[in-house]
Amino acid sequence: MTGIEIALAGYLVFGQPTGNYYGAITKNSGLQAIHADGAVSLRLAETGRTEETGADGSKTTVIRLKDDLYPFEVTRFVRSWADCAAVETWLELRHSEPGPVRLVRADSFAAPVAATSGVVRVMSLVGKWGAEANVSWSSVGNGQCVELVSNSGTRNAWASNAAMMVEFGEGVDEETGRVLGVALEWPGTTRRRVLRKWDGTRTEVFAGIDMTSGPYTLDPGVTFTTPKAILVWSEQGRGAVSREYHRWAHRHLMPHGYDLHPVLLNSWEGAYFTFTEQTLLDMMDGVKEMGGEMFVLDDGWFGRGKYARDVNAKGTAGLGDWFVNQVKLPHGLKWLADEAAARDLQFGLWVEPEMANMDSFLVEEHPDWILREAGREPIKGRGKTQVVLDFANPAVRDNIFGQIDAVYAAIPSLAYVKWDCNADINNPGSPFLAADRQPNLWYDYSMGYLDLLARFQAKRPHIMTQACSSGGGHMDFGSLRYADEFWTSDCTDPYRRIFIQWGASQFYPASAMACHVTASPNHQTKRVTPLKYRFDVAMSGRLGFELHPKDMAPEEVAFAKNAVADYKRIRPVVQRGDLYRLVSPYDAPLAALMYASEDKGAAAVFALGLKIEGRRLQTFRLRGLDADARYSVREIDCGERLHAEPPAAATGRELMERGVDVELSGDYDSAVFEVRRIDAD
Repeated sequence: MTGIEIALAGYLVFGQPTGNYYGAITKNSGLQAIHADGAVSLRLAETGRTEETGADGSKTTVIRLKDDLYPFEVTRFVRSWADCAAVETWLELRHSEPGPVRLVRADSFAAPVAATSGVVRVMSLVGKWGAEANVSWSSVGNGQCVELVSNSGTRNAWASNAAMMVEFGEGVDEETGRVLGVALEWPGTTRRRVLRKWDGTRTEVFAGIDMTSGPYTLDPGVTFTTPKAILVWSEQGRGAVSREYHRWAHRHLMPHGYDLHPVLLNSWEGAYFTFTEQTLLDMMDGVKEMGGEMFVLDDGWFGRGKYARDVNAKGTAGLGDWFVNQVKLPHGLKWLADEAAARDLQFGLWVEPEMANMDSFLVEEHPDWILREAGREPIKGRGKTQVVLDFANPAVRDNIFGQIDAVYAAIPSLAYVKWDCNADINNPGSPFLAADRQPNLWYDYSMGYLDLLARFQAKRPHIMTQACSSGGGHMDFGSLRYADEFWTSDCTDPYRRIFIQWGASQFYPASAMACHVTASPNHQTKRVTPLKYRFDVAMSGRLGFELHPKDMAPEEVAFAKNAVADYKRIRPVVQRGDLYRLVSPYDAPLAALMYASEDKGAAAVFALGLKIEGRRLQTFRLRGLDADARYSVREIDCGERLHAEPPAAATGRELMERGVDVELSGDYDSAVFEVRRIDAD
């Protein structure tokens, strides 16, 4: 079985005759519509099929179908590439009926999977603010359905990430077993289902948008496009699925592909809203001394007059008014960017385009530009003043684009944008949409969000964007179409981050996971951890800082300089390499993972302890090496002691079969190893 075969399997449509001897129709479906005359069934017949070749070497099968009674058409797309095993599939729907058609369900993927087994399990990522991407398994018994739903409207990766793995058979693990990965390229509401027939002979898998408040009304002549579903099939366990998702994201999704991401300092936890220009200059000096490459100014730089952002230092005003706070930053943003450049640092900036404060000139002048239901007082979020802008309305998007684009234009050297989003859609009404189109909001809002991202990316393609949404709320492939990374979690506690990053790695590459070294005690959990531990956890993704360097002791700065230098050396293999998860933190009081370069010439191994009683000697059998090549293994980012005594040289076969013995002890102990093919030096 291949991903292409699964994608091309018969799409399940409500009302389609099944061919059953008793004349049954399909009822568990991915596509269901209410026609203009009130009829509820579809009976589609194929009218044509073509093959298209893309400029990127992709091959797309285009399948055209039409209802046998109604002027309702469906086009299915299945796209594949020669350089990765991922497959994209999606639908386009259109009709020319005399009135609107209501879409009850319009899944991107809805098909039976011909993999029968005594056991079917669904692996998903679940969580909340500060605890994203927890790995969860659900068994699908005979006659049962496992359903996964996320309907925040904005921060949809929190409760249930838009990706899952379906496992078929006993003993599925990182390296063995049949696994189907199903991920949606979508930042909005989602619903995914895995349904098993009563006798276990058939499993049906569905993935698509969630019609959260009712059917989507589709007018005649308008094309409705579902999100893309990305499928990966593996006969070699979960690890192979993850690596294919990472490879596909780098090669065919993320704007800057395999470009290395910089070591940066983000100002948030080091200053919050309370900063001056001198505060920011001091941060620049500090991160430069430690070897950093970029400074990012977070929230608090904008707003004016009575709605200045730093009122009471709580951020309860100013969102929607994208003007530099001249009182706080009298020299402006370009001056700050120039100061960064003088220190050989790139400059980045925080924005929150999707949101506004009730206390803002934007809302004061355009109260109809926020999401709200007619006749109801709007529910307000963060600070009891934050609301969501109506991105279904093109005029709202144009205004926000114009404001923020003017800010960007004033900073010619701007290299990075942190795009935040800190509220759910809790007012499910759009003043822009007609009364009978209100359920369309959820889809139209997400399309508006993607439209704005695309416009910024098209105008300034050199800018790297981070998709942030109260942490990992935008941890999705839909956002990564226009961004190169996401803020993995607002929780920067390294102990918790081990689990968060472990979960995120199931689908998303390390380069996309922003991982920052922060102060101790941690600001979210108050946990005290060693600086080395904080570095080692952050170095397993995109390393950065979120603290004020002046609060670090001289010996900590010296350690940081060495750690950053070590990270830069292994950065290419961490950010571009193939991931192998060696020991799960769900199975042991530690996590171990490694990255191996595609040419098998280099690797980086991370052993991250949790809470270990006494001493624990653990053997890590490495993966992804050339069995016949000779390698050196040395510990880097060293603290007070070495954690292993690897041989001066060993073959890849020895490292993969015999492994490396690593000793961890006590709470929050960790080790990082650099592996290099000797003949590659």
